[in-house]
Amino acid sequence: MSPLNSPLEVGVRALVLLAETFPRRLDVAQLVYLDHAMLHSGDLDGGPDSLHPDLPVGPGELGLRRRLIEQGLVVLMRAGLADMTATAEGFLYGATDEAASFLEVLEAPYLGQLKERAEWLTSAYMHEGTDVRDGMKQITQDWTDRSRADVPNHGEDEIQ
Repeated sequence: MSPLNSPLEVGVRALVLLAETFPRRLDVAQLVYLDHAMLHSGDLDGGPDSLHPDLPVGPGELGLRRRLIEQGLVVLMRAGLADMTATAEGFLYGATDEAASFLEVLEAPYLGQLKERAEWLTSAYMHEGTDVRDGMKQITQDWTDRSRADVPNHGEDEIQ
């Protein structure tokens, strides 16, 4: 098993997001978008430098991330650091009271950088009446624009 993007690593990233948004609860789709934005914050307007490098398969990365987030949430729930509630909107996840103290005992520069970006994301995209998915539209539009720019003679047929 690779230590990169393991259920434990992704679970800790999800826990950072859940702790930062506490007591607000998030669904899996929000966690997928926020996790991506936390790692690639440089892709967002005004965001801090990205923690992870750009990948040529950026759009495909989001598709894989959902399964990884779900596996990470299972690890968190087994450890008693997150819980799930069923609502009319679907399943929502939240940090438990033990989450913040667990994160405080972890010492790693990477974790500090995750917390900084989670705090920035929360202040920039988690206001009342805003949807974090709107920020992700910016990222997916950038991917679309880049892929179109990479195609030779793109748009010439449209001019004629």
